[in-house]
Amino acid sequence: MTDIAMIAAAAARMAGHARITPLLESDTLNALAGRRVLVKAECLQRTGSFKFRGAWAALSMLPAGVGVIAFSSGNHAQGVALAARMQGRAAVIVMPSDAPAVKIANTKGYGAEVVLYDRKGEDRDAIGAQIATARGLVLVRPFDDPAVIAGQGTVGLEIAEQAAAAGVDTADVITCCGGGGLTSGIALALAARAPGLRVRPAEPAGFDDVAQSLRAGRIVAHAGKTTVCDAIMTAAPGVLTFPILQRLCGSGLVVTDDEALRAVALAFTHLRIVLEPGGAVALAAAVFRRDECAGDAVICTASGGNVDADLFADILHKFT
Repeated sequence: MTDIAMIAAAAARMAGHARITPLLESDTLNALAGRRVLVKAECLQRTGSFKFRGAWAALSMLPAGVGVIAFSSGNHAQGVALAARMQGRAAVIVMPSDAPAVKIANTKGYGAEVVLYDRKGEDRDAIGAQIATARGLVLVRPFDDPAVIAGQGTVGLEIAEQAAAAGVDTADVITCCGGGGLTSGIALALAARAPGLRVRPAEPAGFDDVAQSLRAGRIVAHAGKTTVCDAIMTAAPGVLTFPILQRLCGSGLVVTDDEALRAVALAFTHLRIVLEPGGAVALAAAVFRRDECAGDAVICTASGGNVDADLFADILHKFT
């Protein structure tokens, strides 16, 4: 199981490879939220999301020359693709054909072989298993993997140091949450390094399986709806991540798609960063669920910025 020693080791392995991303603040966002809002800008990470951290952490534990395969709608795909290229490994990424075009293009651009499938009519796991067996590739899971969780936990190590430097030692830390890899990794890191910072997962309505699971005390799958937040469209929290979430996290926060889109516009207007909707749900929760958070400050992850240009333009036109 992932622990603080694994997270610290992952940080050591990725030193000089992953970026230390800034903790940003805006007076206008503070006024909107009624408290300080500190934004951990993982959209500025390599490949445009925190996923590069987990990918590097997992791949850097494999023997030299071993190829990898991954399933992803985009951000994990890009993280694995770039980490594999930097480490001299072959990478095959199985992606849904309806994934955002920018994510498919970027994954190919990082040097991976992309295999597209129809998520409505084809079995992703069967396709991946056949390719992995035929080529001798190692599967790198997007969140339910100890090494991946450790890599994402390095975000928490940075938050602990940056929050202390900002004079914040007690706050809710709101994380954009899909399967729980980022959220559980940050929770483990903060429990060890900054116990006054409590993690709260944030999700879009209809895909709030983590919030529902935390309330129920067991893993609950979502109802199969849809959301503009494609980056965090997971069916349920992971078998490895959920016990960590259950032990260390506060209750989940749920926002609407409209609020996530508004948060994308707010991030660009007041912080000059580009977010995709799934990477903006934590900021949306900080601003639009202010009564559900406590304290004079809140920290939120801006977890990804890989948004199609046309969608981004539409969001800015509508909400700015």
